[in-house]
Amino acid sequence: MLHVTVAYSPAPREVFEEELDLADGATVRDAVQSSSLPARYPQLDLQAMVPGIWGRAVEWEQPLHALDRIELCRPLTVDPKIARRERFRQQGARGTGLFARRRKGGKAGY
Repeated sequence: MLHVTVAYSPAPREVFEEELDLADGATVRDAVQSSSLPARYPQLDLQAMVPGIWGRAVEWEQPLHALDRIELCRPLTVDPKIARRERFRQQGARGTGLFARRRKGGKAGY
């Protein structure tokens, strides 16, 4: 028997986590389908999601090992580069916020 955890975050600061005992040779797909995730969130398109084990992307047919944590990642809503630019723009001038204090002799922006 394999003891694994299935985790999914439907919204920020909200986490679904369920521990399962599965037969040897079970796959990521088997774990997700045997959890209560599809029943609790019927609107989920599981095929569009990227599964991962401990933060590393894997295929749906990946065999599981004891104590694996299966994580289902939802798609990004904002490009991280754009979000960073927006945060920087909101900080204002380079003399404020993140760049207010510099080491003596340090370069601007570091």
